[in-house]
Amino acid sequence: MKQEKKKGKAKKVRVVSQNKKIMVTILLTAIMVYVAYAIYLLVKQPTNIFTIEEGKLYQEETVIGYVIRKETVVRGENYKNGMMQIKSEGERAGKEENIFRYYSSNEEALKKKIADLDNKIQEVMLNDTNLFSSDMKLLENQIDEKVSDINQIQDSTKLAEYKKTIGDLVTKKAQIAGDLSPKGSYLNQLIEERKGFESQLNSGAEYVKAPMSGIVSYKVDGLEETLTPDNFSSLSKSYLENLDLKTGKLVATSEESGKIIDNFSCYIVTVSSSKEAKSAEVGKKIKIRLSNNTEISAEITNIIKEEEQDVVLILKIDKQIEELINYRKISFDLIWWDDSGLKVPNQAIVKVDDLDYVVRNRAGYLSKMLVKVKKQGERYSIVEAYSTEDLKKLGFSNEEIAKDKKISLYDEVLLNPKMDMIN
Repeated sequence: MKQEKKKGKAKKVRVVSQNKKIMVTILLTAIMVYVAYAIYLLVKQPTNIFTIEEGKLYQEETVIGYVIRKETVVRGENYKNGMMQIKSEGERAGKEENIFRYYSSNEEALKKKIADLDNKIQEVMLNDTNLFSSDMKLLENQIDEKVSDINQIQDSTKLAEYKKTIGDLVTKKAQIAGDLSPKGSYLNQLIEERKGFESQLNSGAEYVKAPMSGIVSYKVDGLEETLTPDNFSSLSKSYLENLDLKTGKLVATSEESGKIIDNFSCYIVTVSSSKEAKSAEVGKKIKIRLSNNTEISAEITNIIKEEEQDVVLILKIDKQIEELINYRKISFDLIWWDDSGLKVPNQAIVKVDDLDYVVRNRAGYLSKMLVKVKKQGERYSIVEAYSTEDLKKLGFSNEEIAKDKKISLYDEVLLNPKMDMIN
C-alpha cells in the first residue's frame, strides 16, 4: 500500500515538473516572438519620436587652398659657401637685424687653427701657478657656468652662440694671464695670433640682414614672388592647378637663402562651386578649420568668378600664420556658418501659415509648439522658442502668448507629424 502511494506521489511530481517545463517553454517562445515582432516593426517602420538635444550645426565644405604671404626672399653673394642660421625657423626679427650668415671660403681651416691656439693658450695657463686675480676667478666661474649650460642646449643657433661666448671668455682670461704671467710675452703672442685668425674668419663671413621686421623662415620654394598679395587679379583655377603642387607637402628648407614673412596676416586662395561660394560677398566673415582642427576666423577679400561656375575666393587670416609657413598647398574646411542650440531633425518641423511648429509628445499627450528656426542644415535645424516681444510682433494676442508652450531640452517630438493628430 505504501509502495503504491510512493509511486503516485512520484507520478504527480513528474507531471508538475513537465507542466513547468511546458510553461517555461511557452513563455520563452512568447518573448522571442514579441522581440522578433518588435524588431520587425522597427525595421519596417522606425520609431517616430526624437528627443531634443543640445547640438551644433555647420554648413561647411572641404576644399584645397594655396597659401599666399607677403614675404621677401634674402640671399647674399656667398650663398655657395653654406650658411649658419642666426635666427631660428619661425623666430621673429627686427628690420636690419642679422638673420643668418654665410661661411667664409676657408672657414674650416681657420676654425681649426683657432682651436689649436686655444689649446696652447690653455696649456700655458694651466702650467703657470703664479696666476692670482679676482678677475681670473670670475672668468673661470663664467666659463664653467657656460660649459655646464651647453649640455642642455639642443638648438643649433643657441649652441653656436654659447660656443662663441665661451671662446670670448677664454680669450679675456688669456689676456689677463698674459699681463700677470712670467710667460706673458709668449702668451700674448698666442693671443695676438688667435685674434688675427678670428679677424680673418669674421671678415670673410657674409652676414645677411632682415629687410623688414617679421617671421624668419628658411622654407623657400621659389613661389615667393609669384604667389603674392599683389597679383590676386591674375589668379584662376587653371593657373593654380598648373603650379602642380602636392597637397600637404612640406616646403623644403633652403641651404642658400632665407626669407622674412609678414607676421600680421596671410591669405589662402581656394576654388569652390558651392551655392554658398556663388552667393558670397567681399567682406563676409567666415571660419576655416585647419588640419590641426583649429578653427580660425577669415574674411573674404576678393572674389573672382569663372566661366565654368567656379568661384575663386581669397581669404585673409591673422592667426596660425606660423603653422602655415611649412606649406604652400593645403586641404581645409570652409565653414560658411555654424550655430548651436536645441537640435531637431528637419522631419520634426512642419510649416503652418508661414510659421514653424513641432509636435511634442508628453506621456501620449500631443501639443503643437511654435519654434523659431535659427539655422537649418541638410538633416537638422537649430531652433529656439520665440520671445514675448517676437510673438507680439507676429500678431499674437496676450491670451495666445500666455498659452504658448516653450520648447525645451529633452522634449520628445514627433517625426513627420500631422496636425490632425494633436489632442
